[in-house]
Amino acid sequence: MFYLESSESLGINEQGHLTVGGCDAVGLAHRYGTPLYVMDETVIRKALAEYKKSIDENYENGGMVAYASKACSFKEIYRIVMQENCGIDVVSGGELYTAMQVGFPAERIYFHGNNKTEAELRMALNYGVGRIVVDNLPELYRLSDISISIGKKTNIYLRITPGIDAHTHDFVKTGQIDSKFGFTLENGDALKAVKTAIKLDGVELKGLHCHIGSQIFEEDPFVFAAETMLDFMAQIRDVTGTVLTELNLGGGFGIRYAENDCPKAYSEYMRAVSGAVKARAAKLNLPVPFIVIEPGRSVVAPAGITLYTVGAVKDIPGIRSYVSIDGGMTDNPRYALYKSSYTALIANKADQPPDCKFTIAGRCCESGDLIQENTMLQSCQHGDIMAVLATGAYNYSMSSNYNRLPRPAVVMVKDGESRIVVKAEDYEDIVRNDI
Repeated sequence: MFYLESSESLGINEQGHLTVGGCDAVGLAHRYGTPLYVMDETVIRKALAEYKKSIDENYENGGMVAYASKACSFKEIYRIVMQENCGIDVVSGGELYTAMQVGFPAERIYFHGNNKTEAELRMALNYGVGRIVVDNLPELYRLSDISISIGKKTNIYLRITPGIDAHTHDFVKTGQIDSKFGFTLENGDALKAVKTAIKLDGVELKGLHCHIGSQIFEEDPFVFAAETMLDFMAQIRDVTGTVLTELNLGGGFGIRYAENDCPKAYSEYMRAVSGAVKARAAKLNLPVPFIVIEPGRSVVAPAGITLYTVGAVKDIPGIRSYVSIDGGMTDNPRYALYKSSYTALIANKADQPPDCKFTIAGRCCESGDLIQENTMLQSCQHGDIMAVLATGAYNYSMSSNYNRLPRPAVVMVKDGESRIVVKAEDYEDIVRNDI
C-alpha cells in the first residue's frame, strides 16, 4: 500500500499485522481497547527538529518554531515540544492552562484567538506569555487597559489578513479578505490598527502575524504572503517611523492523507520562503525579521492513527457496502465537516491487498456519521481491527461526547513500547458535571 511505503512509522510484521512505532496495532487494540488514538513520539520529535533546523539554517537573525497546539493538545505533547526547544501557539485559556501545567516556558507562547475573553487575557498576562496576537480593535483597547491596570506593557503582534487565496477548502482559508480573523490589509484597517497600537501605553507592537490557510501543498502562497507582509512592514516604517523586527508567517503546510496528496519536504517550503524574505528585505532596506512559523497538522497528523473494531458489514446490492466501526464522528468529525480524505486498512490483514469497496460508518445515531465513502479495504468481518491513518491532528482535539459517547484514550508509542498519555473516558466522566 502506498501509504505504508512512504511512512517512517508504519509497517507490517510477520503476522501480517499493521505496526506503528514498532508496536503491533492489533496488539495495541486488544490491550487498550478501541476506539484508540495511537501516536508515534519519534515522528513528532523528528518533525519539530526538522522545522527547527530549517529555521536555524535559513534565518541569520533567528526564529522560532511555535507548534500550533489546536491540532492536538494534551500535557505530553507540550512536554515533547518543550524538550525539543520549540514554542507553541495557543488559542484558548484551556490550551494555555494545559501547557502551564507542565511548566512550559511562558516566553515561548504565542496567544491567538479572534475573541479572547477578558479572563483569558488576564490569565495570559499573569503567566507572562511571550506575545499576544491581537485580532481586532476592541481587543487591542481592552488589552492595553488591562495591561495598564496591572502595571505591565504587553508585547503584541497584530494579525493581518493579506488577501491571499491558499487553494484549499473554503472552511480552512483564513488569509483572504472575507475572514473572521485579523485586520484586513487591502481596505486600510491593518494600517489603522498599527497606528493605534503604536500610540497605546499598555502595549508594545513587536511584529505582525498572518496565516493564509491549511493543508497547502504549493510554495507560492507562502512566498507571496511573506513578500506581502514585508511590503506592509516597509509601509509601516515609511508612514510611522516604526521598524518592526518580528514576523510570524503562521502554518498550513500540507500532509499526505490520500494517494493523490503530494506534500513537499518542509525544507523546500522553508528554503523558498526564506529566500523571498531575504530578497524582499534587502530590496526594501529592512532588517531580516525574526521569523516565527506555526506548524501543527504537519507535526502531529502523520504521527497518529486511530484503531477501531469492526462491528457489522452491511451490503446493499447495487448500492453500496457499509462497514460499521465502534467510533465515528465523535472521535473524527473531519469527514462530516469537510469531506476530508483518509486512508484506511484492516490492521490484522495489512499484508493483503485492498479488494473491496466500502463506506465506513460510525456508530452515532446520525446519517452523516461517516469516515470515508467508497474507499478500498481488505474484506472484513465482525471483530477485525481497522486503522485509519494520519489522524494525529484535529481528531482528538475535535472529539466530542455526542450521543454521550466517552472519548478514547491516547497511547504514545516509541521503539516498540507503548504508554497511555490520555486516559479513556468512562461513563462516570460523562455525568461528572451533571447536577
